[in-house]
Amino acid sequence: MVDDPRRRPVRAVRLRSVGDAELELRYRVVHGYRRAFRMAGEGPPLVLIHGIGDSSATWAELIPDLARTHTVIAPDLLGHGDSDKPRADYSVAAYANGVRDLLTTLGIESATLVGHSLGGGVAMQFAYQFPERTERLILVSAGGVGREVNPVLRLVSLPGAHLMLSSLRLPGMRLQVGLAVRLMKLLDTDLGQDAPDLLNLVDALPDETSRNAFIRTLRAVVDWRGQVVTMLDRCYLTEGMPTMLLWGDRDSVVPVRHAFGAHEAMPGSRLEIFEGAGHFPFHSDPTRFVSLVEEFTATTAPADWSRDHWRQLLRDGGPGTSRARRGERDLREASERSAT
Repeated sequence: MVDDPRRRPVRAVRLRSVGDAELELRYRVVHGYRRAFRMAGEGPPLVLIHGIGDSSATWAELIPDLARTHTVIAPDLLGHGDSDKPRADYSVAAYANGVRDLLTTLGIESATLVGHSLGGGVAMQFAYQFPERTERLILVSAGGVGREVNPVLRLVSLPGAHLMLSSLRLPGMRLQVGLAVRLMKLLDTDLGQDAPDLLNLVDALPDETSRNAFIRTLRAVVDWRGQVVTMLDRCYLTEGMPTMLLWGDRDSVVPVRHAFGAHEAMPGSRLEIFEGAGHFPFHSDPTRFVSLVEEFTATTAPADWSRDHWRQLLRDGGPGTSRARRGERDLREASERSAT
């Protein structure tokens, strides 16, 4: 953790209870597609963006606590959960647009974004595309800040992945996958730290439509060499925006070294490591997670976006000796860039 001059004294908050009805899925049709989301609480808006193959259900146990002090919005991204799964654009830029449009229909102009895994990449892209609507960034085991990713995801990005995923629905396969995952946990492997969540991801692909959406989303950000979309070259633009990185030190999906690289590349960012946690630190230690989010939002002022400041950052291009610059050179050599 680093000292941050933008941190402010804790504000007084009014706690309120959250009813079960507030945690139920709601729906809005945007651009002709049904978008599912959960919304609860009152106070400053807090948007929770899940990872690939997941849904807003991943936040369900945390929403009641967070909603005591915030208006919490947790969408099912298009192609996920109970949202529609069309043959559509599943890039991080498209997801950022979708989050903006959903928030607009809900009357929310700006918010603190909490993004997990792919959702972290979406949150960063949202902040890049719509800085004036981003108050803070909380990135949890985020994608988009390094090339490395679990080999299983690289494998699924290859041709023939649909057949491989379809085989998971064959009789007995669920049991075999469950046994393999439990063995990894028994052997205390890093991947085994997320055993229950891995099984949930398998269960989240029950039909061909879901599997097609999953593969299209994955191929937008991963190929056989690893992650193909990065925000490292633009991390300097987070200067002036309160940013916190949360990571498990046993993350086998997005290695914890990505957290340190992103922390170095994001001026004034704060880094918190969850010891013994895997890719889902908010499941491993939900109490600490909620406490950190509440403390961070209470002690930092929302970003004060300025067109002149943004223009100057773009002209300066960030500090030449930063990790972002070194990462930028590496990315140029590999001819890899984010789409926007």
